[in-house]
Amino acid sequence: MASVIEIGTLISRRPDIRGGRPCVAGTGVSVRRVAQWHNMGLVPEEIVRKLGHLSLAQVHAALAYYHANQVEIDEDLEQEARETDALEEQHQR
Repeated sequence: MASVIEIGTLISRRPDIRGGRPCVAGTGVSVRRVAQWHNMGLVPEEIVRKLGHLSLAQVHAALAYYHANQVEIDEDLEQEARETDALEEQHQR
């Protein structure tokens, strides 16, 4: 019989990994990275192919976390986009 994995163990937050952002447990892959690809139209199977070391269950867990905490993750993504825009503007001068 296969071992049972508690879904709550698939996502973790540690201050020393990605600044405390939620990540797929045991990896450096942030939930926001998975959410970005999802928002660009990739389906979970395509995300698994991009990140060969994640399982489909891990990607689905990241997406479940994202949908349960969408405001937080979307705000983080928007902040990152603003910071990127500001850096690009500085380097164009």
